[in-house]
Amino acid sequence: MAYHGILIPEQIAATNVDSFNRSAVSSASSIDNGFVFQLVGKNSGSVASGSGIEVFNVVAPATGSLSGLWMAYQGDEIVLTDSKYKGLDPDPRNFFHAQNKVFSAYKPMVGDIILVNAEAFTGTKNDYAVAVNGTYMLTWSATTVVGLSYKWLATKYISLATGGIDSQRITAYELECIIV
Repeated sequence: MAYHGILIPEQIAATNVDSFNRSAVSSASSIDNGFVFQLVGKNSGSVASGSGIEVFNVVAPATGSLSGLWMAYQGDEIVLTDSKYKGLDPDPRNFFHAQNKVFSAYKPMVGDIILVNAEAFTGTKNDYAVAVNGTYMLTWSATTVVGLSYKWLATKYISLATGGIDSQRITAYELECIIV
């Protein structure tokens, strides 16, 4: 089974600054918590009409535009995931933002500290997690990029309430945003 990204904001500026928070929608694909993307203007189509909120369109990061990215993070207060309720499945790895469904995003800022599960990255674990061309996932790297870059701080674990006899915890990485 393919699991989805989990993001736990440990200390982020968006907690206290409304302008660092937006509603977003992706018409190209489903989006996991912890995915990064560009916001490319307001959605004026059927997704946003009648909603009473401003909704912005999502596109994958692109070379030359790896700065000023946003990150998907939908807190526990919203439970809808592709017409299913999040609370009915105790495993947060099964939660994602369905294509054409509005979700919450925040703007990473230098100094933000987040915790993200291992499944939310591409590549082999290294010292940095960076945005790269054409993918929503952060990619492990030995160096930073000219654009969104996180420094690995620690390996931790996220506890799961799966109800099974497995370890009920998964590997996660604590990261600090060092370049936006």
